[in-house]
Amino acid sequence: MATRAYHHGNLREELLDRAERTVVEQGVDALSLRELAREVGVSHAAPRRHFADRDALLDALAEQGFARLGVQLRGALLPDDDAFAARYVRVATAYVDFATEHAELLALMFRGKQRPGAEAVAVAADAAFRPLFGLVAEGQACGALAAGDGEDVGIPLYAGLHGLASLLTAGVLPAERRGELIEGVCAAGLRGAAPR
Repeated sequence: MATRAYHHGNLREELLDRAERTVVEQGVDALSLRELAREVGVSHAAPRRHFADRDALLDALAEQGFARLGVQLRGALLPDDDAFAARYVRVATAYVDFATEHAELLALMFRGKQRPGAEAVAVAADAAFRPLFGLVAEGQACGALAAGDGEDVGIPLYAGLHGLASLLTAGVLPAERRGELIEGVCAAGLRGAAPR
């Protein structure tokens, strides 16, 4: 039997790609560094040069996921010359798209954010959601949203979107109504968060 060599051009990225695929297809519990090494074709010890343990791999996967989410949300804010409500619907659509297309990854991301010792994941999460809270501040500045603590105003708006994404992912709501449902949740959220 031939010995597996460590040398592998881009091992860290390959491990993360394979790890995400495993999480999506089989769930987090199926993920192991040894099995990933076998799939990639390196020694079972090679992944530990990049990830000290399974938690480190999961944290890196969560950080990468939050970075991708942040890119998607920031991209939805461009161009910035539309009215606030239109910008909110675009960002909402970007979030629901990510949440439904990467449901297993998103669940892993949120679990990682809450894990003690996973400070880097929490920092990545904060950076990813910064565009949403920036949009809340914009809505408050233009009078579309109530004044007050931005987080207090923004969390119900976000919760509505996340709930919608969860219902779409579970098949409780029909995918063909996705656009209409996003607009409805956004309209209801904006009514609820409007100045009294």
